[in-house]
Amino acid sequence: MAQDVQIHIDPELVERYIMEMGRFGAYAGTGVWRTVYSPEWVQATDQYAAWCEEAGLAVTRDAVGNVWGRLQGSGPGGSIVSGSHIDTQRPGGRYDGTLGALAGLIALKVLKAQFGQPKRTLEALSLCEEEGSRFPSTNFWGSRAITGRIEPGAAEAMQGYDDETMADAMRAVGLDPARIPEAKRDDIDSFVELHIEQGPILEHAGLPVAVVDAITGIRHYNVTITGEQNHAGAFPMDLRRDPMAGFAEIASGVINTAHRMGRPAVTTVGRAVVEPNYPAVVPHSVNFTVDARHPDPGQRAVLYARHEALMQEVAERRGLEISWNHYVNHEPCLSDPGLVATFQKAAAAQGIPFMTMPSGAGHDSQQMEHIAKVVMIFVRSKDGRSHTPEEFSSIPDIVDGIRVLAAGLHALAY
Repeated sequence: MAQDVQIHIDPELVERYIMEMGRFGAYAGTGVWRTVYSPEWVQATDQYAAWCEEAGLAVTRDAVGNVWGRLQGSGPGGSIVSGSHIDTQRPGGRYDGTLGALAGLIALKVLKAQFGQPKRTLEALSLCEEEGSRFPSTNFWGSRAITGRIEPGAAEAMQGYDDETMADAMRAVGLDPARIPEAKRDDIDSFVELHIEQGPILEHAGLPVAVVDAITGIRHYNVTITGEQNHAGAFPMDLRRDPMAGFAEIASGVINTAHRMGRPAVTTVGRAVVEPNYPAVVPHSVNFTVDARHPDPGQRAVLYARHEALMQEVAERRGLEISWNHYVNHEPCLSDPGLVATFQKAAAAQGIPFMTMPSGAGHDSQQMEHIAKVVMIFVRSKDGRSHTPEEFSSIPDIVDGIRVLAAGLHALAY
């Protein structure tokens, strides 16, 4: 299909949808506090379903509460799906996740109005959960259900931040945990996720939109260094087994390793717990986290290997005991090259300046990759902010993003 169609998106409709959806769980001005299966979540999913129906889409809800709006195609082939998650951080903002769910809906609404029935079936999707803000171990609950990657008994075993299980929360909104396997889909060809960037790269480049060619691999280390607790004044420096000294060297070293490797390698030491944590005591132990990320599978392995070699070397040289485990370990997700090319051409045909870049954050697309081809579209984030009530993307940038999304979907489906 030719890429030269021009897509028209009503900015007033876009802004109305964003602001009205932001009312469900509105918090402290521009913030949104909307966790999965909460009353605010129920209101938001009901509104999404109502807008899908208004757009002429066939609406269904699956066993975990994902909302689907379907525009049936005239021909064969798997569905082409666009959406994102509708839950937020505690609190988050109006855009993270929600914008992608709305963008898929708006794109299908406009395509149906402008071009009628597609040859390939298109679906807009509001995923029930991604953030882990009510249940910390969800790991993409909505998209994992679609890909059949929720283990039996997981809902009963999963504990929330409050005294509840995922099964309790599901039953409270009329969902049966025993039916989770029914959410699995095996007929999706492609998944396209529009999302705010959540970082500053587009803003620094002066561009409104990016096509995402990879989603970063993520490894979270939980590290414990153990030494020997002693008096801070009476014990000589050369005789100490000081875990804090080892921690300081490792923290600086892993951060500098990523810095020297350059973009898009990133490493963060975000948490440290010192025992016993007194000013005049050489500590007994330091427990800390290392968050290391890279979207390139080969360079990711190099980054992790350098971190682990450094941690081991420092511990041995300083006479310390060290141990670690990986409590998060996501492989990089490479976008489908054909989809990347389709959406690059779509942006160019719409006259929208763009760049191609990797995502430094994790997204539902990483799960959907198990059953479908995937690609993402980023929209510029003001000051790179996200996971905060201050996150913001302008309506002109959002309109540009949805135009790219709709034009690419048109090329795939019409």
